[in-house]
Amino acid sequence: MRFMSIVSAPPSSYGQPTPALMEAIGKLSEREIASGRMIDTGGLVPLEQGARVSVRKGEVVVQDGPFTEAKEVIGGYAIFELQNAEEALALAVEFMQLHKDHMPGWEGTCEVRALFADPQCC
Repeated sequence: MRFMSIVSAPPSSYGQPTPALMEAIGKLSEREIASGRMIDTGGLVPLEQGARVSVRKGEVVVQDGPFTEAKEVIGGYAIFELQNAEEALALAVEFMQLHKDHMPGWEGTCEVRALFADPQCC
């Protein structure tokens, strides 16, 4: 089964990760890539460099960042090939523990979602 982990934080917590956190994440990523479980991962650039495309009142609207009304900022993602949801949750807990250990005071969320098995599905 494939799972996506999506890390988000309030704009007040969003910032540059510490070098210690980056090193710890690097070690975790190397381990998961070597095991064949991590398929892809990446961090996202700040909101100021992004854009949103929405449909509002029947119109397609493009809005350039920054987005002052943002309650949470997605900082990055990872896609894994795992046996079950328990493995996905264990990895998310391990990843968030790295944040707790290496960025005291940081607050955020790691959402874990299974991907549809059939790419033709939706």
